[in-house]
This record gives sequence, C-alpha cells and structure tokens, in this order.
Amino acid sequence: MIIDGLKVIGICGRSGSGKGYVSRMFSLFGIPSVDTDAVYKGIISGGARTECVGELVSVFGSSIVDDEGNLMKRKLANIVFADGASDKLAILNQITHKYILAETLRLLSEYRKMGKKAAIIDAPVLFESGFDYYCDIKLCVTAPEDILVERICDRDGISAVEAKMRLDKQMPVSRLRQLCDAEIVNNGKTDIIAQIKGIIEQFDLDK
Repeated sequence: MIIDGLKVIGICGRSGSGKGYVSRMFSLFGIPSVDTDAVYKGIISGGARTECVGELVSVFGSSIVDDEGNLMKRKLANIVFADGASDKLAILNQITHKYILAETLRLLSEYRKMGKKAAIIDAPVLFESGFDYYCDIKLCVTAPEDILVERICDRDGISAVEAKMRLDKQMPVSRLRQLCDAEIVNNGKTDIIAQIKGIIEQFDLDK
C-alpha cells in the first residue's frame, strides 16, 4: 500500500464507459473517489498565480493565458497537438501530472484520516500517466463500442465519426483487460451494483 491502511483502487476505461458513474456507485458502499479531471481543473483555476499554470507559462509562453492570467486551454492545445509537437505534449503531461498526482495523494491521505479503508482514483489515462503505480487494485469499466460512441455524441455534441476517431486514439479495451485486475461492464443492462458487491468481496475492500 502506498498509503498505509488504505487500499487504492484505480478505475480506468475508454471515453464514454461511465467511469464517473461507477465511482459514484462505489460511494454508496462508503468508498470515495478522487476524480483526476476535477483535480486538474482545480490546479489550473486561479490563473498564473497557481504553481502549475505558472510553470506552464514559463515553458510555453504567456500566449497561453489571457490578460487576467487565466489558462486558455484551446491555445495550449493548439501548441501541443500541432504536427510534430509530440515533445511539447510530453512536456505538458510531465508538468501537469506531477501536480495532479500530488493533489490526488493528498486527497487520498485525507480519506485515510477520515477512517476510510479504500478509495478510488478515477483516471481516464491510468496507465499512460503512471498513476497505476499508486494503485493496489486496477479496474476497467467497459461497454460495447456502439454504446461508447452514442454516449460520447450525446455528452459532447459531436458526430459519430468524431467519436470513433477519439476512441481510436485511446488504449484498446483488450489491453485494458490485460492490465487490470477486474472488469465492470457498464452496458446499461448488466447490474452495476451486483458487480461492485462482487469486487468488494473479492478484494476485501470492506475490511
């Protein structure tokens, strides 16, 4: 255990799989979660006064913030996703991940102080970010691709073609299954609560 006395569960899955929903269902059993997307939003709020945004400005320049110092994510994206800019994307991930990780570990420690026996890291790129190193158990949330596409389109207001292109850039579900200790099927039919109860029992998450 990275945090003594706390079992850390990493939840991952492709876009549209419903990781957030599954995490909320775990909370019904007293297992809280840390949403790394929400953590990221928190560490960049407050503009260039935050340590993370300040470091991003020092690397990518002041053009990525507005007059009030707020990060303009689209401008930053244009820089790191430009053709031939893979090195810049790597630098961005290196900078942001360390701040996200530090805050995530802080929140997990708070859960331990509250007496929690287990807690979740909800990370879309659990393995790519290296967050899996800090997890005792890894779970993948899955659903058929047609359902993923439908959910992404409804959520983000994009076309099916765009949704499929987004999924094509993500780790395939076959690889996620290989890397994870268990799977939760979120296809709208299979009982999520029953699956969670099974995982809690399998990994002794209530002890």
